[in-house]
Amino acid sequence: MDRRRFIQQGGAAASLGSIGLSLPLSALAQSRKETVRVLAEGAPNSQDPHGEGVSRESLGLFTNVYDRLINFDRTQISPGVFKYDYARLRGELAESFEQSADGRTLTFKLRRDATFHDGKPVTAADAKWSLDRAVALPASKRQLATGSLENPAQFTVVDTHTLRIALPRADRYTLPNLALSFASILNSELARSHATAADPWATEWVKSNEAGGGAYRIENFAPGQQVIYARFDAWKSGTQPQIRRAVFQVVPSASNRVAALLKGDADVVLQLPPKDLDALTDTTRAKVVSVPVTTSFRFVAFNTQAKPFDDVRVRQAVAYALPYTSLLRGANLGRGEPLYGARSAKPASSRFPQAYPYETQVLRARKLLAQAGLAKGFKTSFSYNVGDATLAEPAALLIQEALGKIGVELSIEKVPSAQWGTLQTEKKLPFFIDSSSAWFNDPDYFFRIFFQGDWRWNFGSFKNDELAKLVDQARWETDRAKYDRGIQRAIEIAFDQVPLVPLWLPAFEAALQPDLQGFTYYIHGQVDFRPLVRA
Repeated sequence: MDRRRFIQQGGAAASLGSIGLSLPLSALAQSRKETVRVLAEGAPNSQDPHGEGVSRESLGLFTNVYDRLINFDRTQISPGVFKYDYARLRGELAESFEQSADGRTLTFKLRRDATFHDGKPVTAADAKWSLDRAVALPASKRQLATGSLENPAQFTVVDTHTLRIALPRADRYTLPNLALSFASILNSELARSHATAADPWATEWVKSNEAGGGAYRIENFAPGQQVIYARFDAWKSGTQPQIRRAVFQVVPSASNRVAALLKGDADVVLQLPPKDLDALTDTTRAKVVSVPVTTSFRFVAFNTQAKPFDDVRVRQAVAYALPYTSLLRGANLGRGEPLYGARSAKPASSRFPQAYPYETQVLRARKLLAQAGLAKGFKTSFSYNVGDATLAEPAALLIQEALGKIGVELSIEKVPSAQWGTLQTEKKLPFFIDSSSAWFNDPDYFFRIFFQGDWRWNFGSFKNDELAKLVDQARWETDRAKYDRGIQRAIEIAFDQVPLVPLWLPAFEAALQPDLQGFTYYIHGQVDFRPLVRA
């Protein structure tokens, strides 16, 4: 189904030994053509696609281990490299799907030959139970609500292989939400066999055990170290992958990741610093993938509900003290589009993110701190995820030095990846650096996710009634001129209240073996093993 039509209708050398991680002999015996090894800084921390506080790496696990009813199609952006296509959707577990003329009823016909990893046939009852679970658990509930998927009563089993979804009104975000890992379909019988009265959705069990039917099953899961995937040969939701076994390993040292790639011991390397990407671009022994990403941004955020960042003048002072050029050029070697230095506090368009009207002005920052009664400055912590250390650590040191010039004393906190999501969700980080991506590129969606709501992705814990009203109106607005006016006013509020400070729009970048084809970028920036092939 073409989503455009839906919108119109619905409104040291790191060899195996030096890495020090063990692999089963079966993994070592696989031919190179059928095996892929991925090295990264961080690790999956959960096997539950509906779970809370999951790491970004977990999203890659969900993509490979679970199926959804539908998925995004993809488009080629360079030889052997693809990007998901937000505007086009295709069936995954559903062999076909359709919507009613008014856009309020969606019907999905499931594949009759699909099974879960234990051999149990996939049924519409599994799909309903999974969606019921998804709208009951906090993280997936909040996301799916952005597409009007909120109530178990909306999901009806018509027959063994037919599921119907009813909507209160046509919503252009419903189908895209069903293509996300938050809508993954679980083996309901297996999961329910591990449920308890205190844990009816078996969250504790699923967190450490997969219950999927996707193209890969988990052969070994070593928290914080590695995940080994084995191809599920009975998978029916797509073309059988060429890759029989995939190995995802945590290698904190970027130089070790690069050495492994150049030696041929790794096939995909993620989260490399810009200097290494620059160097790899000049060699024929690696292929650098660079995908412009307009839905992602690098930023610093404040807890606007806690002192001293509950005072907008303090937030503005920090925004004027940040060393933007040093951060972009020093920490990121200029690889990104600046989101600072706009000449006007009036937005140039309804595009978002766009450049904020802040740049380094130390005197202005000091004046704002004095107005807030903090002329002598203050002390606070500044945190980053160790899984993001390649860029975040040098950035944190630059920010620490810059804020020291206005009397703000930062103690840098390095947070383990496994704890990062939980601390963000529980709002226990007063000031931090991170990057994130919106699943969808529409400006109203971006505001709904990052500037309101009691959830992890409202990084600044921001609350503003006017902005909330504007964003809600924009969600359903069909008049483009009215939509743009409302969004531009929302942008003005973000400029002025500055609950977080965008730094730059990044590109997704990874390094691959030159013979690896079919790499497909998804917004989570993890590796989908299913389409990978050796040239």
